[in-house]
Amino acid sequence: MRKRIIPSADEANPTSDDNWLDLEELVEVEVTSEDPEFPIESALLPGGTSGWRASGPGEQTIRLLFTQPQAVRRILLEFVEPAVERTQEFVLRWSLDGRTLHDVVRQQWNFSPQGATEQTEDHRVELNDVTMIELTIVPDISGGSARASLATWRLA
Repeated sequence: MRKRIIPSADEANPTSDDNWLDLEELVEVEVTSEDPEFPIESALLPGGTSGWRASGPGEQTIRLLFTQPQAVRRILLEFVEPAVERTQEFVLRWSLDGRTLHDVVRQQWNFSPQGATEQTEDHRVELNDVTMIELTIVPDISGGSARASLATWRLA
């Protein structure tokens, strides 16, 4: 008989990786807006509980500007929307020089209070000498009044 121990749901949690970059030390953040109750640090730093939320509706951009070029091997994004039915689109890009952007992923997601309330994107990448990573969020592609939000953003 062959046997294999597999991780439990708690052990398989994608946010439990100990190799996350220390964004507090490595980046300067640019953000188009933020609700004072939900600052960007809550999404970027371990221990944040509220995540980030924009101060108003419409497209929002978050840029992580590295003080020194970095190698990035993993990008984790978690979005949560428990109340409003909407279709969100986000684009994740990276740059070597801070001007020329290269897409990592462009994706739409349908949030529904009766079903899909969370979206987790866990991307394995091979990006070297990264000087900037940019996340653009259109919270409601139909132009509604939803505000962009981000529960977690981690890089390794």
